[in-house]
Amino acid sequence: MRKIIVTTFMSLDGVMQAPGSPEEDTSGGFSLGGWTVPLWDETTGAINMEIYGRPYDLLLGRKTYDVFAAYWPRITDPNNPIASVFNKVTKYVASHAKPKLEWQNSRLLGDDVVASLRKLKSEDGPDLLVSGSSDLLQTLWKNSLVDEFMVLIFPLALGKGKRLFGEGTIPAGFKLVKSLTSSTGVIEAYYVLDGAVKTGSWPKP
Repeated sequence: MRKIIVTTFMSLDGVMQAPGSPEEDTSGGFSLGGWTVPLWDETTGAINMEIYGRPYDLLLGRKTYDVFAAYWPRITDPNNPIASVFNKVTKYVASHAKPKLEWQNSRLLGDDVVASLRKLKSEDGPDLLVSGSSDLLQTLWKNSLVDEFMVLIFPLALGKGKRLFGEGTIPAGFKLVKSLTSSTGVIEAYYVLDGAVKTGSWPKP
């Protein structure tokens, strides 16, 4: 059985839009793209390499796919540890349209994304790693398709932008498996699903 593992960069107020560069995603008037760059250090880089150091295929929404496909195929250095894997693995793409996917080993999930993902999860093969893809993430949350969750939380608030958890997210509990803090205050938190949300109340005086 394959797992769906979500990886994301997130601000303290839950925004995940355009972490890597100013022009990455300006939709909705977002003007703070590239907000992770000043806070990147050796520890953050090592965490990132750990995330992408396991066997996986990529699971991407259309917008993130287009960003990746415009960049990673141009990195042809065989010693680049991310490009060498990204360009080789299968890229599963969720899209309402039927675009021509020119990046090698790219496959559309079809009209029924949820059914396609349930089928993929039931098969043998590497786990499916989600990067970015905020719209696709909402579909995954609403259909309880996520198995693990690795987030890098950056010490800033962005005020507006695309959120990791949007409206309609099914409440769920998570169990912290591992955490690490970088010299710039970036927190890596690695969670697995842990059933329903538990509630309670303090004893009355």
